[in-house]
Amino acid sequence: IIAIAVIFIAIKVPAFLSVSSIVNIVSLTAAKLPIALGIAGCIVLTGTDISAGRCVGLTACVAASLLQMTGYANKMFPNLAVIAIGAVVGLVNGFFVAKFKLHPFIVTLSTQLIVFGTVLMYLMIGGNNGQTLSGLDSSYTSFITGTLFNVGGVAIPKYVLYSAVLTAIMWVIWNKTKFGKNMFAVGSNEEAARVSGVNVFMTILMVFVLAGVMYGITGFIEGARIASCSANTGLNYECDAIAACVIGGVSFVGGTGKISGIVIGVLLLQIIFAGLNFLSVSANMLYIIKGVIILVACAIDMRKYLARR
Repeated sequence: IIAIAVIFIAIKVPAFLSVSSIVNIVSLTAAKLPIALGIAGCIVLTGTDISAGRCVGLTACVAASLLQMTGYANKMFPNLAVIAIGAVVGLVNGFFVAKFKLHPFIVTLSTQLIVFGTVLMYLMIGGNNGQTLSGLDSSYTSFITGTLFNVGGVAIPKYVLYSAVLTAIMWVIWNKTKFGKNMFAVGSNEEAARVSGVNVFMTILMVFVLAGVMYGITGFIEGARIASCSANTGLNYECDAIAACVIGGVSFVGGTGKISGIVIGVLLLQIIFAGLNFLSVSANMLYIIKGVIILVACAIDMRKYLARR
């Protein structure tokens, strides 16, 4: 279906397959991949994390404020802690899910509201008065969006490399470590995993902490990529991440998912959105399309699960 759609769009708008368009799709995929890699672990545990987007927004705003130019009039703070902030949010989510057996949806709905309120208060600190954060230090923006190399005269940003390294690290964690095996065991059958000697509490906790770290990294990248952060930064990012994970085969039934599938899911989603933009589909319609994608993908996944039973 995607192949047919790409051919159709390319015929209607030949620029869709230009070098600049392809590089843009790859770059957007790299920017969205870390949050999807984080939220995928929560889905493997038969849960989710709807606080992810707001966590990205908070860490992006913190990164922007910490790395504003020295002489910038509204400079807020002088150093960086975004990964730690993401990890703390993940720790809170994981603790309440693992300790009190609360559904991840309820826990992350709560932290979503808490984090959003924190963002709003954070943007009021000093003389900022809730304004958009900009005026970023060139060393920060260059580290993230500087040119890695050129393809056909079009620059590939450095964060594509960082995203690729993160993906490789997550592949090792998922497939080559005891933690990864325990994560899939808990997602498949929590009680069986407990009887087998798996520390279920620590496994769930560390999955959410790792997810929070990935949100923090996403926020760090986004802060420089968009170069101006506001309270709306990160809005609905979790929807894209969840849709990409489901498209890539990470099942809400639990215990199923591959890093390669997540990468493909994020890439396919960006191809879809880029193609719709080339067809001048309104931004409002994109929300409807995202919702339909998630609904249909989950329905197909559940149908496969019921068929196996």
